[in-house]
Amino acid sequence: MTPLVVGQVLSPEYSLGLVALSFLISFFGSLVALICAGRMVGADGKPNLAIVACAAVALGGIGIWSMHFIGMLAYRLPFGISYNMPLTIVSLVAAILISGIALYLAGGRRKFSRSGWLAGSLLAGLGVCVMHYMGMFAMNMRATMSFDFSMVALSVVIAITAAAAALWLAFNLRKLSHQVAAAAVMGVAVCTMHYVGMNAASMICTAAAPLDALALGGSYMGLTVFGTAGAVLIFIYWVVTGSSLDAAPAASTQQRVRPS
Repeated sequence: MTPLVVGQVLSPEYSLGLVALSFLISFFGSLVALICAGRMVGADGKPNLAIVACAAVALGGIGIWSMHFIGMLAYRLPFGISYNMPLTIVSLVAAILISGIALYLAGGRRKFSRSGWLAGSLLAGLGVCVMHYMGMFAMNMRATMSFDFSMVALSVVIAITAAAAALWLAFNLRKLSHQVAAAAVMGVAVCTMHYVGMNAASMICTAAAPLDALALGGSYMGLTVFGTAGAVLIFIYWVVTGSSLDAAPAASTQQRVRPS
């Protein structure tokens, strides 16, 4: 292996297996979020906050954040990379909260709102960018980052556009076949934003990585995140579809006993 020189611009590589996993988890997270979105408002016209929370976790925590983190793990440099745990946790919480607020603004108030959609799209797009670059700054490694701000701006545009498409699709598609196609489009859009954002940074070799007692890492983290995210999605799907099936008989019973 060629020895590293301080000040050297490093050439990253990607683990194609983890890149594929990052797309798959984004696709499945987006699909479950679309299914949740169709059930966010109950028959009484009021938002079901539990399902809003499930949609936020599916979209923000799985479709966006887990994709982002697996994509970060796919990024390979000639030395080990670990991740600052507090920043990583904050980025996860931020992704879920922002997605929940954006979903509620767009369609959690009885019907799809164009003004809410626009506000939610801007909020979600900027929030995704903050989460993404926060995750990059969580990297603990023997390198510093130099950014190409034209690429950063492009990633912001992609993020806002992807958020707008995701929110529109979430509240305007009901057929499962359409939702599957939409989830694939959303997965591609989220991955494109992530990898454009990664390409915005040049990594410059330093003498040593900074000390970080709260850093986490490991060669199996990508599979661990994928497996955990998959289990969470299965649980969310079970909760949401189960609650919908329970609500239907209850509604029909109320209609039968209502006095004429």
